[in-house]
Amino acid sequence: MAKTIERRRESTLNLRIDTALKMEFTAIVEAEDRPAAEVLRALMRRYVEEAKRRRFTAEARRQSQMIAASEDETEVMHWIQDVSATRGSR
Repeated sequence: MAKTIERRRESTLNLRIDTALKMEFTAIVEAEDRPAAEVLRALMRRYVEEAKRRRFTAEARRQSQMIAASEDETEVMHWIQDVSATRGSR
């Protein structure tokens, strides 16, 4: 049987950058013997992960403030149970 190789879909990103920045970046990655595309992909992945953490933190802060502002303890407890049940089903 022939094995199929699964490839991730890739796409190209074109961007304009300052010439001096490009030259400096290129010199550094060449000196480190690393492909520029590899370094840029790693930077992009790190940025995406940081953005996810920022969104999570902002949402946690919003929920905490909502709970702190509520005067109805029963409502808060129901909300916590609902959120807990949702998280447990993942």
